[in-house]
Amino acid sequence: MTSSSPPYADTGLLAPEWGLSGAASETGDHAYLRALLDAEAALTRAQAALGLAPDEAATAVTEAAVPGGFGIRSLAARTRAGGNPVIPLVADLTAAVGAEYGPYVHRGATSQDIMDTATMLVAVRALGLVLADLGRTERALAGLAAEHRDTVLPGRTLTQHAVPTTFGLKAAGWRSLVLDARDRVTRVRDSLPAQLGGAAGTLAAFRAYGAADADALTRAYARETGLAAPALPWHTLRTPIADLAGCLAIAAGALGKFAVDVLTMSRTEIGEVSEGGGGGSSAMPHKTNPVRATLLVAAARRAPQLAATLQGCLVAEDERPAGAWHAEWEPLRDLLRLVGGGASHAAELAEGLRVHPAAMRRNLGVSRGLIVSERLSAALTPVLGRARAEELLTELARRARAEDRPLRELLAERAELRDIDIDLDDLGDPAHYTGFAGLLTDRALERP
Repeated sequence: MTSSSPPYADTGLLAPEWGLSGAASETGDHAYLRALLDAEAALTRAQAALGLAPDEAATAVTEAAVPGGFGIRSLAARTRAGGNPVIPLVADLTAAVGAEYGPYVHRGATSQDIMDTATMLVAVRALGLVLADLGRTERALAGLAAEHRDTVLPGRTLTQHAVPTTFGLKAAGWRSLVLDARDRVTRVRDSLPAQLGGAAGTLAAFRAYGAADADALTRAYARETGLAAPALPWHTLRTPIADLAGCLAIAAGALGKFAVDVLTMSRTEIGEVSEGGGGGSSAMPHKTNPVRATLLVAAARRAPQLAATLQGCLVAEDERPAGAWHAEWEPLRDLLRLVGGGASHAAELAEGLRVHPAAMRRNLGVSRGLIVSERLSAALTPVLGRARAEELLTELARRARAEDRPLRELLAERAELRDIDIDLDDLGDPAHYTGFAGLLTDRALERP
């Protein structure tokens, strides 16, 4: 079946990381149109507040700046000619306001003022959703960490069993990363500034129209938009974009770490956790795939490259770069979408994660007791000496693997250990070698 009109392309059909999420709604073309119109209306209101425009003009522009009155497809078609959507939008908004107050639309500004301010508005709105979902995620992880404070499982280093740890400490670590991301996103969101500089960052046109105080005008504009007031026009000082890229990349990586651990632990042969509602397979009815974790890892793998593109745009020549500014728009939107969608997936993953302590206990025995060899070394060194203790345990570890026998059984056979006052049952119990995992978990959960 074919449609009589071309479909709207921005649905996320090939982007399950963010498709149809709240972040998609807050970063789509309609959201950008709304932000552009909000930026234009705020500019007229700011000038009216300082007596640089009639109050009636501010009212007229604000009332006309309603997204439903503008055609996105028409704007997109005309954007190709000028290189940015502000140029056709100003023409349409001016016509919508009418002859009397139309001249106050966009007065004194340049396209980049409106585009940058709108981008900051889109970011602030999208980050509000991100922070809400990060909050859900950290609360769910805190619950898991507290519930499983003393649930022992194998710690793995370089893919191999190392020493025992606890699932509580693991979940507390995931939560710590989420809180790190939350704090950075919050700090950046609260500092995102409005942009107002005019054609070359001097505010010259605003002065020509009667502005007596550049700071007062910038503060008034920031107040009307709800954004921070910058010390200088930042049209080629792209720190706000770079900061935003950095915090989003960290958030993606933090959620990706949580997800990649879940993927490892949910492997069929490990089975220590599983997603609460995994996805099916088109060919294999028995499968329940860890879809949310998979999508989080996909987002985390893409985010650094997008952030790198945005960091590269710091090198912006002159008073408006040719290409560097334009190169920011799509990567930033993609990054906001990936992190916004990812935060939503992470919240669902954490809230529905199923923990399987029995599998963790089973896996502790896979190495035939070798997982506590470090503890045995510490206990035997004072008796046998460091070199002999290491030599003995190395030999018995080899035999445990070759003969498929428990390390504790092999130790009990050694004549040189029979008269030594050590409790092999206690030393060989992985649950008795988790160090300060419980206390570390408690300390981590104290962080608000």
